[in-house]
Amino acid sequence: YGARVTIFEHMPYLGKKLGITGKGRCNVTNNCSVEEFLSNVPRNPRFLYSALGELSPEETMALFENLGVTLKTERGNRVYPSDDRAKTIVDALRRYAADATIVHEKVKVLKKTDDGVFLINDHAEAFDSVILATGGRSYPLTGSDGSGYKLATKLGHTMTDILPSLIPLTSDSPVCEELQGLSLRNVAIRISSDNGKVLYTDFGEMLFAHFGVTGPIILSASAHLRGVDISNLTLSIDLKPALDDKTLDNRILSDFKANSNKDFINSLGALLPLKLISPFVKRTGIDPRRKVNSITKEERRRIVDLFKDFSIPLSGLRPIEEAIITSGGISTKEIRPGTMESKLVPGLYFAGEIIDVDAYTGGFNLQIAFSTGYLAGKSAAEY
Repeated sequence: YGARVTIFEHMPYLGKKLGITGKGRCNVTNNCSVEEFLSNVPRNPRFLYSALGELSPEETMALFENLGVTLKTERGNRVYPSDDRAKTIVDALRRYAADATIVHEKVKVLKKTDDGVFLINDHAEAFDSVILATGGRSYPLTGSDGSGYKLATKLGHTMTDILPSLIPLTSDSPVCEELQGLSLRNVAIRISSDNGKVLYTDFGEMLFAHFGVTGPIILSASAHLRGVDISNLTLSIDLKPALDDKTLDNRILSDFKANSNKDFINSLGALLPLKLISPFVKRTGIDPRRKVNSITKEERRRIVDLFKDFSIPLSGLRPIEEAIITSGGISTKEIRPGTMESKLVPGLYFAGEIIDVDAYTGGFNLQIAFSTGYLAGKSAAEY
């Protein structure tokens, strides 16, 4: 839009955090309508109408394709670069910003003078407008260390509570450490409170870790649990969601007949990953060395129930430094949604995760960054 741009970047190079998103593949956006997009934003979705109107997911895809990036859409409408390399996206944006002046320096001082211009650190040059796009407090080693909050609050802005989102869940159950590294695909989960109230359900992939559980459906669950005491919650895993109880019982019975002289612990290889068999058998209370031809109908009922409800008590969240997204930030009540300009400081704009908006996994959070960044950039240039 014709403005002369200086980027203050306190990391040694641009795009460090972007380069590790999506496990290094970079889930650029979600190939969906604006309405569906907003249904995946639990925090202040209406605030984003104007930004998404300026740069929709479809327009973001076109922008990257015009920058020479070929894209593909996978399950859940998740969009990735065709070569599965986040570096491809980072390099495209670096080329896009080629005309900008890059200053590798941490901004510790941002103030507005009586003349209406902004001064940054001890730079002699004054700036007409400033965009704060410093991210939240998650993954501080990539640059998002919360410093933008300090700059904004010194200029009079208000912050909401900062909480981790899209973050692994912890558990004190020894089974998690026992199953560390095991990935479960096509499972259904249910997270319930101790009084039985169901707070979240999902279907997809999860992963066991020494501290608890992680993976796409677990990270999505964490976004729904903002402000909830997780130590009172239980994660229930349906290991065979495609099979109802009767069908599953018939399948188990069929496997037992085919392995009638085998020990119980050696009969579940067709139904469970190897690493899960021992903890599973232990939970049934059935002697692992029992021959399967002696297992009763009642015991089979217990096996079916465990397949449909392999439960793990939850204890909390991992530290905010491990969160993919920071939930909370500069209050949307103090930002004009049509321009991303501060209502308190003319010429000051906000973009991305520093704002109190966040979404579920699936490319939605990067799209929020792109859309608010585009609108803030256009507005700042016009200002």
